[in-house]
Amino acid sequence: MMANTEWAIDPSHSEVQFKVKHLMITTVTGYFKTFDLQVETESDDFAGVKKIEFTAAVDSINTNNQQRDTHLKSADFFNAEVYPQLRFTGTNYKANGDEANLQGDLTIRGVTRPVALSVEFGGIVVDPYGQTKAGFTVSGKISRKEFGLTWNAVTEAGQVVVSDEIKIHAEVQLVKQTELVNA
Repeated sequence: MMANTEWAIDPSHSEVQFKVKHLMITTVTGYFKTFDLQVETESDDFAGVKKIEFTAAVDSINTNNQQRDTHLKSADFFNAEVYPQLRFTGTNYKANGDEANLQGDLTIRGVTRPVALSVEFGGIVVDPYGQTKAGFTVSGKISRKEFGLTWNAVTEAGQVVVSDEIKIHAEVQLVKQTELVNA
């Protein structure tokens, strides 16, 4: 018999952010405030990852500027009314010590593209309440235009307002849920 382990996100100890260049001179950071992550592993460690499913609510975007957030949720960018979630489904998790390469399919605005992410494994601990927790730092880059987020503007001097490259950064804490026994 094999036992699989389910893990769920601990949202109060996790964050999902993105960074984009503005006018090519400064970086604006945004967050998804509402997200979910479900992971299934072959055992209590992450040597054999069976499933990784991540979703984020587009309506939860926060860049500390309400006007910009409203624009990001509009049809110019994420089109939250039509596409309320973005989704990442892991297809391959290859660990090498505390570093891992995560391949998966990212869906934004109904467009799905393969994405490669770097994962740094922070370890597994039991917290003061007896819960087993695992920590990860996830990072990567995507081209927003590949997902149909093509809006842009140009300044009088010819500068692009928003860069194509989006940096992704997530601090993830998972909580061990249950072991599923496969007979």
